[in-house]
Amino acid sequence: MQETEADTRANRIDPILKKSGWGVVEGATIRREMICPGRIMPGGQRGAPLSADYVFEYRGQKLATMEAKRFGKGAGAGVGQAKDYSTRLKARFAYASDGAEWYEIDMHTGAEGDMALPFPTPEELWKRCFPTGNAWRERFGAIPFETGGGKWQPRYYQHNAITAVLEAIAQEEKRILLTLATGTGKTSIAFQIAWKLFHSRWNLSGEPSRRPRILFLADRNILADQAYNAFSAFPADALCRISPDEIRRRGSVPTNASVFFTIFQTFMTGEDQFRFEGYDPDFFDFIVIDECHRGGAKDESTWRGILEYFEPAIQLGLTATPKRDVNADTYKYFGEPVYTYALKEGIGDGFLTPFKVRQMASTLDTYKFSDDDEVVSGEIDPDKEYSEADFNTKLVIDERERSRVEEFMDQIDQRQKTLVFCATQAHAARVRDFINQTKKNPDPHYCERVTADDGKLGEQHLREFQDNEKTLPTILTTSHKLSTGVDARNIRNIVLLRPIKSMIEFKQIIGRGTRTFDGKDFFTVYDFVKAYEHFNDPEWDGEPEEPTTGTGGGGQTGSGGGAGDDGTAEPVEQVVVKLADGKERNIRYVAETTYWFQGRQITAEEFMRNLFGDLGSIVSSADELRRVWSDPDRRAALLRQLEEMGYDRERLDDMRRLIDAPNSDIFDVLAYVRFTLAPLTRSERVGAAKEAGLGGYEEEMQEFLGYILQAYEMQGIRELATNRISDFLQIRYGSTGDAKRALGSIPEIRGAFIEIQKHLFAI
Repeated sequence: MQETEADTRANRIDPILKKSGWGVVEGATIRREMICPGRIMPGGQRGAPLSADYVFEYRGQKLATMEAKRFGKGAGAGVGQAKDYSTRLKARFAYASDGAEWYEIDMHTGAEGDMALPFPTPEELWKRCFPTGNAWRERFGAIPFETGGGKWQPRYYQHNAITAVLEAIAQEEKRILLTLATGTGKTSIAFQIAWKLFHSRWNLSGEPSRRPRILFLADRNILADQAYNAFSAFPADALCRISPDEIRRRGSVPTNASVFFTIFQTFMTGEDQFRFEGYDPDFFDFIVIDECHRGGAKDESTWRGILEYFEPAIQLGLTATPKRDVNADTYKYFGEPVYTYALKEGIGDGFLTPFKVRQMASTLDTYKFSDDDEVVSGEIDPDKEYSEADFNTKLVIDERERSRVEEFMDQIDQRQKTLVFCATQAHAARVRDFINQTKKNPDPHYCERVTADDGKLGEQHLREFQDNEKTLPTILTTSHKLSTGVDARNIRNIVLLRPIKSMIEFKQIIGRGTRTFDGKDFFTVYDFVKAYEHFNDPEWDGEPEEPTTGTGGGGQTGSGGGAGDDGTAEPVEQVVVKLADGKERNIRYVAETTYWFQGRQITAEEFMRNLFGDLGSIVSSADELRRVWSDPDRRAALLRQLEEMGYDRERLDDMRRLIDAPNSDIFDVLAYVRFTLAPLTRSERVGAAKEAGLGGYEEEMQEFLGYILQAYEMQGIRELATNRISDFLQIRYGSTGDAKRALGSIPEIRGAFIEIQKHLFAI
């Protein structure tokens, strides 16, 4: 019998590693690691997962990876995979072996080649990775992660981020930045860093003489509250939520804790001056600044004064946005990120949910006054063509907003949680009312507004919306308040009713939907304002770039002329116009869908062009495609192969509409795209199959096959999968025994099931 890879690992590789102390020496572990689960695809499917055969970890650091191959295959066969593992895990060394040959790669120097045994011991590999000793590095490594009894394990990028920050602290760097896509667990990362600092007794003195004092600083109460709750594994007396009301009640600031949570307004007076009574500049050892791109380091920012006052503390900025013109000051203050994990990586790995965009163009995207319309209030400019930026800030046309609400409410599943971004707080109120007037759900709390003016009531609505056990409220309207930091995992729809001028804010809004949830294969962005044009910008998800010269604000840009939830005043005077009778009924919408495909957003036309090229590498002729598609097992294998390449069934289904064949089979999409064959409807295929394929069977079998063909005609290709045979038999005959008495043996039934499919796709 040929030796398997598992045999090689157990009998040839593992003993050599054990002999070198791996798995024996305290703190030296080797394990198989699931790096990522594979990208999320429709139907609860996933792409191929990625696992490393061996990860070598010592003193909390991942030092190396190794890919194993079965004996005799050669170590070279695993080199590419080993390099990929070490690149992802930020490990210094990569190894490949088939038990006889051993190959080593130094990922830092690029040196690689065959290696002689013995395999490096944990201490030898440690010294090669860290030739310069550092006491704090080893103290941090000795503190295990807080896993909640095994319920939480760090994802590979989270481990990378935590390790990178702790290494920077060990090297006494004062300003540290992490750039990770929204939804990747920045708060969990901050918690684990704080946990290790707390238990290692790290502090600015450089000696483990006391627990550190850590400040988690956010710009909204709900973010500070979320972080406070996420740190619940700490001893209760170690945590403190600083609030102005509590300070006033006590007459002093709290100091008797280790981890403090607050918002920056706590350190502000009503006159926008700073106050730090009770806190010396060196009181805090470590400060975490959440969402630091939101003006966090601008010279004029309220954050900057706080950070400068607590200048002695090591400061960690958390952001979801790579370096751009608009956040250049953030990067200037903190420096380059010690670790970056992008949205594109998160979707590709399967840790974030992919999305599609419905671009909603209408016949009233611009407006010019006509005499038959009525100016209800304000003064109209009869010569001006009002654009999207003017609507709901300078110009209000309720009929237009109502038609938009009716359009997206007709398209979405109204049971799914949805966020709607509006131009102003007043606009958010009107849209909320239009939604509640349009909804099918009778509950008055179906849609609620959450803006700055809604105060504590709005915060309560948001908490209920975030609770995945609750279905109400189902839709929230907002202007700017919910664009960042809201952890609601089951959002299925995002509706854009205001322009998004800032790339930073656009990425943050998209990030509201990327969090994963059971049964959530994708989410949809309904874009009424051409925000999709950001996808064509090289800034969308590229590598961080040097910003162009200029000041570059650190804040986010909202809609033109419109005030949001940041305290800016809404326009004093707006023009309110009532459309002439009948005009509202004439508003029309044209929708186009774009898809996330291989790391970028593409149109349906691009998707089809890519499919044409890739399909040519799988099937060489129309006849071959027919043969494959007519066999349920070969068809399933083809669909799996297409899914791995990014062509999942749902997107192929969408292509039917693009080629004007909504009632055709996916086969017709593939045959049209690759071989320009005219599509047929499923009804036409069923008619031809009945005429050509039923004649050779007894009446009972003809009726059974006719029943299957009817199911295919109504429901599509999934009805023709092999595993559906037993379902059909159970439904029609009640038991397998009764079915066999009526139709014949199971092989005969299966043969007829497959044979009729050949007739379905013979034309």
